[in-house]
Amino acid sequence: MQRATQSDLLLVAVTVIAGISWMFSKEAIALMPPVLFMGLRFVLAATFLACIGQRKLRQLSLEHMLRSARVGTVFGVAMLFWVLGLAHSPSMGEGAFLTSLGVLLVPVVARVFFAEPVLRSTWFALPVGMFGVVLLSSAQAFTISWGQVFYLLSAVGLAVFFTLNTRAATITVRRSYLRKDTTELSAVDPLALTIIALGAGSVVMLLASLLLETSQVANVQWSPALLGWLLASAIIGTAVRFWLQTYAQSLTTQTSGAVMLILEPIWVALFAAVWFLESLSALQVVGCMVIFLALLINRWQVLRSIFKRRGF
Repeated sequence: MQRATQSDLLLVAVTVIAGISWMFSKEAIALMPPVLFMGLRFVLAATFLACIGQRKLRQLSLEHMLRSARVGTVFGVAMLFWVLGLAHSPSMGEGAFLTSLGVLLVPVVARVFFAEPVLRSTWFALPVGMFGVVLLSSAQAFTISWGQVFYLLSAVGLAVFFTLNTRAATITVRRSYLRKDTTELSAVDPLALTIIALGAGSVVMLLASLLLETSQVANVQWSPALLGWLLASAIIGTAVRFWLQTYAQSLTTQTSGAVMLILEPIWVALFAAVWFLESLSALQVVGCMVIFLALLINRWQVLRSIFKRRGF
């Protein structure tokens, strides 16, 4: 199997796991403070993976560790906004489509921070995506809820995370303008990168919980149900998901990797409808579909190349 095909299939599996993990998280934060939940989730996931990847961790250089920690810090901030959105929004389907705007912003982030070229389709897709956000807000008399704000901030953070994660998982070149030379940095092992990133993300979450949720922590009832949702979120929804995502990203380019992640909001909306009997208004459905259309426009050239590669 070609590396690109393997990456595509793995990223599709990642979107299914991600969709299910939204359900796990929603169940868990109904029983405990949301930010504390995310902190413990990341600690457990990092510990689980560290037991498997001890040898990979010992092989890392200081530079690799610092790069991975930077990725994890950005990831922690992005997921902090995400879980606050999940806690403050009644609609997971809507939240998933808002968060998916992060995929739309990946090329823009890569352009701003790393001077990578942006496809023309991205500039066509951005106003379409913003129109979808307007439609979602119009379903609430043109008001933006705190849940929507948190999801949008999460989208920006995840775009930065995806860009940094891909660059850390692939060989990059650092240019030194002082010495006028270049230094090649080897890729960080996907498993080691995932472990350190989750560890750094857990630090962000636990510090935020200490600041925001001190009064709520003492009231947590550690029931078997809560522990079950926490473990499912940590092992399946985090450890397995993000290791697979990082490994898949190491097999392909940023652009072709990001395109597969547009499937996640569809899975979330479907699972939410079945799991929580959640429904969207007609205007919300239209808004979500417009955002999905923007994602397709943004990745049209990549989709076309994938179809050609498959012989369609």
